[in-house]
Amino acid sequence: MHVIFLGAPGSGKGTQAKRLVSKHGFVHISTGDLLREEVAKKSELGLRIDSIMQSGKLVDDATVFELLKKNCDLGKKQYIFDGFPRNFDQAQTLDLSLLKGSKYKVIYFELNTDILVSRLTLRRVCGSCGEIFNVKSAPPQVEGKCDKCSGALVHRKDDSEEVIRERMAVFAQTMNPVLDYYNKQKVLFRLDASLDAGDIFSKLEGLVCL
Repeated sequence: MHVIFLGAPGSGKGTQAKRLVSKHGFVHISTGDLLREEVAKKSELGLRIDSIMQSGKLVDDATVFELLKKNCDLGKKQYIFDGFPRNFDQAQTLDLSLLKGSKYKVIYFELNTDILVSRLTLRRVCGSCGEIFNVKSAPPQVEGKCDKCSGALVHRKDDSEEVIRERMAVFAQTMNPVLDYYNKQKVLFRLDASLDAGDIFSKLEGLVCL
C-alpha cells in the first residue's frame, strides 16, 4: 500500500510522513529532494535537471516522472509521495504509469486558510539544514538557532500573510481538480489537519496501516 499526501504547505504533511517512516518503514519521496540529490550525483539525468533549473525554468513533468521511476521500486517498498502530484495532469500520469497496478490511498490534509496563515507566519526555517520550527508551537531550544545543527533560523519572505493567501488561492485552483479525480477513483481520504499532531497520526495509522 502506497500513500499520496496532498495539502498546502504548513498543513503538516512532512511531520506525519516522518512518523510513518519511523514507525512503519515507509519510504518518504519528496520530488524536491530527489531533484537536488540527482543534481549532486552529476548523473546524465542530474546534469539535464541542473541545466533546466539553471535556466530558471521549472522541471517538466516528463523529467520528474523519469526521476521517480529511477528512484522507486514499488514492488518491494511502501512509498509516501509528499506533495505530489500538484495538478490534474500529474495525477493522471502518476496513476497510469508509475502507480499502475499498485494499491494506494490519497490523504488530503485539510486546513482552514486562517489557521494556515497563523502557522506559517510563525514558521522559522534553518538556513543550513532546512529543519522547520514554529516560534509558538515548536520553538527551538535556543532562540534563533537550530536544535540539530545550530544554524541560524530565518523567516522566509514567502511566509508573509499576503503571500500565503495568494499562494492558497492558486493552490485551491490547481488542487481541486486533483481531489475530484481521486474522489472518483474512491481512494481519497480527508484529514482534519487542525487537530493535534498525535491525533492526526492516530487517524492516519487507521487509514494506511490496516
